[in-house]
Amino acid sequence: MKKTLFTITAIIAGLFLVAVLAAAYVIFYPNTQNKTDVTITVPWNTDYEQLLDTLEAHKILRNEETFDMVAHYMKYKTVRVGNYTIQPGMSNVKLVRLLRAGQHYPVKFAFNNIRTLDQLANRAGNVFFFNEEELAKLLHDSLFLHQYGLNEATCPCIFIPNSYEMYYDITPEAFVEKFHQFYQQFWNEKRLQQAEEIGLTPIEVTTLASIVEEENHRPQEKAIIAGLYINRLNKNMLLQSDPTVKFALGDFARKRILLADLKVDSPYNTYKYKGLPPGPIRFPEGSTMDSVLHYTHHNYLYMCAKEDFSGYHNFTSSAAVHQQNANRYRKALNARNIKQ
Repeated sequence: MKKTLFTITAIIAGLFLVAVLAAAYVIFYPNTQNKTDVTITVPWNTDYEQLLDTLEAHKILRNEETFDMVAHYMKYKTVRVGNYTIQPGMSNVKLVRLLRAGQHYPVKFAFNNIRTLDQLANRAGNVFFFNEEELAKLLHDSLFLHQYGLNEATCPCIFIPNSYEMYYDITPEAFVEKFHQFYQQFWNEKRLQQAEEIGLTPIEVTTLASIVEEENHRPQEKAIIAGLYINRLNKNMLLQSDPTVKFALGDFARKRILLADLKVDSPYNTYKYKGLPPGPIRFPEGSTMDSVLHYTHHNYLYMCAKEDFSGYHNFTSSAAVHQQNANRYRKALNARNIKQ
């Protein structure tokens, strides 16, 4: 009797040990067969079966059934988007933990010196999970932008250069929504009142700030330049801003605007069309928008870059004096053989 009991106990213990070893094998034994690191992309709206198809397409798993068992045991149901690097020899439990954790972590996104929506999409596409093309398509989508009261020309207004923190796996739609929230925070009640007092809408302030910033980013002149253009707007004069012509031409590297350039037929050509252009010609900083809101009151109507190429300008209210300033600057350009 004792011998029989001992035998039964031994058999049970042996079976238990086999079960434990089998479970350990399923859970901890290396199940990724790739020889080197392999990065897989899991897009939005991927379900579990599609994930298995992706793993199979990349020939990741030695045994899909054991992975499926562990995934079920660990209650892995929600597939999270991301770019996942699968290392050789990963166990099922380690792989499930990697995929289940997702990539919902904060990243820093800082930008400045951006002129176009496509440049912004390129910058953001290198930081977040979404790619450049996905964001660019959205930023040019008139129906999507309409819900924010924007169009392709005015869309840059909501993207104020700064350093931001957002989650890596944010969607392009949520990205735009987030910046719209930042935009509304910037345009608080005080700034809205200041814009109303100078007779401009927030979008017009941003558009004018973009011109000011292209003329000179230095703080010493921004409020002066803003005042000059507001003077011209109030007198119903053409703004005649060279940076708007560069934008119309799509050539931001130009150092010299020629007479032929002034004939380009574009709503951004302020030598041809009165008033502000349809939207910003760059994404201006918040400080430049504040320079517009607090513009310097003076009687200047003309400005010309100084002939010493310091980046500063000669200002005047006289067309004749302006012509003299312009002649000196053209002479300096010729001396340096700068033709465009």
